[in-house]
Amino acid sequence: MYQEDLEKSRDGLHVEQTISTDSNDARIAEFTPAEQKRIVRRIDRRLVTTLGILYCASLMDRTNLGSAAIAGMTVDLKLIGARYNIITLIFFIPYVLFQPPATVVLRKVGPRIFLSAITVFWGATMIGFGFAPDWKVLVGLRIILGVLEAGFFPGCAYLLSCWYPRYQLQKRNAVFYLIGSMASALSGILAYGVMQMKGLGGLSGWEWIFVMEGLLTCLVGIAGYFLIVDFPELSKKSWRFLTEREATFVVATIEKDRADAIPEPFKIGAYLKNALDAKVWGFAWLFMLTTTNSYAIAYFLPIILRVGMKFSLAKAQCLVAPPYVAASIVMFTQAHYADKFHLRGPVVVFNAILGLIGLPLLGFATNNGVRYFGVFLATICANANVPAVLTYQANNIRGQWKRAFCSATLVGFGGIGGIIGSTVFREKDSPRYRPGIEACLIANGLVIIIVAVMTLSFRRSNKLADEGGKVIEGQEGFRYTL
Repeated sequence: MYQEDLEKSRDGLHVEQTISTDSNDARIAEFTPAEQKRIVRRIDRRLVTTLGILYCASLMDRTNLGSAAIAGMTVDLKLIGARYNIITLIFFIPYVLFQPPATVVLRKVGPRIFLSAITVFWGATMIGFGFAPDWKVLVGLRIILGVLEAGFFPGCAYLLSCWYPRYQLQKRNAVFYLIGSMASALSGILAYGVMQMKGLGGLSGWEWIFVMEGLLTCLVGIAGYFLIVDFPELSKKSWRFLTEREATFVVATIEKDRADAIPEPFKIGAYLKNALDAKVWGFAWLFMLTTTNSYAIAYFLPIILRVGMKFSLAKAQCLVAPPYVAASIVMFTQAHYADKFHLRGPVVVFNAILGLIGLPLLGFATNNGVRYFGVFLATICANANVPAVLTYQANNIRGQWKRAFCSATLVGFGGIGGIIGSTVFREKDSPRYRPGIEACLIANGLVIIIVAVMTLSFRRSNKLADEGGKVIEGQEGFRYTL
């Protein structure tokens, strides 16, 4: 069998020595172009949509504190001083620490069991938020939530990168994140609707927000057990998905693209050795700086609209949606052309520039209309750069365990960005929140500098490889994507 040959060849020095390009081409050619497109569309519908819906629940549960805060939680739990900031940032400490081991567990256990189980467990935890008697209990529940969600986003990013060739990936990352962004767009409206249950069962409006969204998450997690698919080489075992022949086609496609479809045996030393590659940390820093913006907006936009711009409660909840819808449109349009023209770094820089324009409008303009336009640009910047940076990294690394390690470090640093984003907007700085705005401006400036440095390094490496003086990522013919 083809996949068994691949697995055996991992024990040798190079898979390229045993599995020829002609062999991959032959297995791909067994399907007509129309049949290949149908297989890819089936993968898109099942894999990307399922993970996107799960991420929708994840993002909603992770960032619904802002909606609950303006719905009465701040008063009921006496969230004075820095208590709200503590509740938001404490999540990210276990979230960061547990990501590297979580990706290893995902690879060993399999995404179907791992991702669906943690989703159900964190949904149950979210229901508990609705019964928290004081802010200290909320802190403890946020720690548990951080542990459970630690493996989710890096696991999804890793799984998606295993299924698609390099220049088909950003559109899929964008759709995955776009569905999650819809959660951010609709969570305010959903929260406002759920708030109307105030008094039912003796619970206040903000408590019902947690209970109902937690129940929804549990249902999504249970459905995920049947719908999530495994890695390509094991996908024939997934419920009503690909045949063995179709799975072999996918594996051959990945092998032809980058020759890393099948994982080599896990060795802790080799796994940790990936930390010596400087670009791993360059990508991690890019994601940290990006999520500094995205988490700051997710956590504090309802509060900025309500307190900073003096909108009514209903308007503040509902005005969260339009900027996220705009971000989704820009995100997918960018992804289409970025895949088509094999562009990564320039897209990241363009989005950072949007942030450098939008954040000053949000922070320093006096007219609410102008400030709200700044919200659009800042939200587009923060959200469109998430799939862009994910794909930038995935296109420039090889090897299953390196991919797992890099997914963990990337999203782990994203969690550090969450810590920064959850602390830079302080109650005492309202209504302008100048320090928070300045921190996000600095983050976007650093994004541009890091991309510029990495682009110069990648160009130099590609030139050396073209001249025969360097092998990139251990594969002849591999070139960095700029």
